[in-house]
Amino acid sequence: MSIPVDGVVVPGRVRRLAGGDDLIPVWRNELGGLTFRANGAGGIRYVKWGPRNAETTVEGEAERLAWATRFTAVPRVIARGGDDDEEWLVTEALPGESAVAPRWIAAPEVAVTAIGVGLRSFHDRLPVPECPFSWRVTDRFEKAARRGIQLPEALRDAPSEDDLVVCHGDACAPNTVLADDGNVSGHVDLGALGVADRWADLAVAAMSLEWNYGPGWTETFLDAYGVAGDEDRMSYYQELWNAT
Repeated sequence: MSIPVDGVVVPGRVRRLAGGDDLIPVWRNELGGLTFRANGAGGIRYVKWGPRNAETTVEGEAERLAWATRFTAVPRVIARGGDDDEEWLVTEALPGESAVAPRWIAAPEVAVTAIGVGLRSFHDRLPVPECPFSWRVTDRFEKAARRGIQLPEALRDAPSEDDLVVCHGDACAPNTVLADDGNVSGHVDLGALGVADRWADLAVAAMSLEWNYGPGWTETFLDAYGVAGDEDRMSYYQELWNAT
């Protein structure tokens, strides 16, 4: 995923959903999906739009948001929909900015510590027995197969999944929102949320820190989360992420 460059064309559907609000592109993913911030008299909303994707739909994300909001801070869904060609999701804004906003890129220790504390809180608050969604290794293999992705045979030798939590599913740094005081305001982009080993999230979060803040932040992150390093699980789940 990447922050859009100048010149992003606003889809007609997004214009209609935003009404007369000002639109600012804030994110673009590898599938062509776009996220816009809509600013108007009614406040700030986020409009997520993309081509129809059979694997990760806005309906699935909306269901996960509705479930998770009972336990932790995530965006409230305002509207969702789709047709044969496109799909969309409109949500309320959480207070604050992404952990990769310029102010937090300039204060990486604050941001990384908050990401660790926030992910631990996320894992602690969401109850595994009540979660109807799964992100375990077998599910990810099945999803890859449906997409025609041939995973390396070595990945079939997965570590035991004996420390289950409700994982975010995309715990990269941009999906943590920080308030003005540097504390976590909440989390966004929960389209893959589901039960899995906690290292499925920890490994991806640690990998994203280097992308966004540079090397050397894994220990700070794990200390803030409150867990000792596990090189085997870290390596496995990073390879699984990259392969899928």
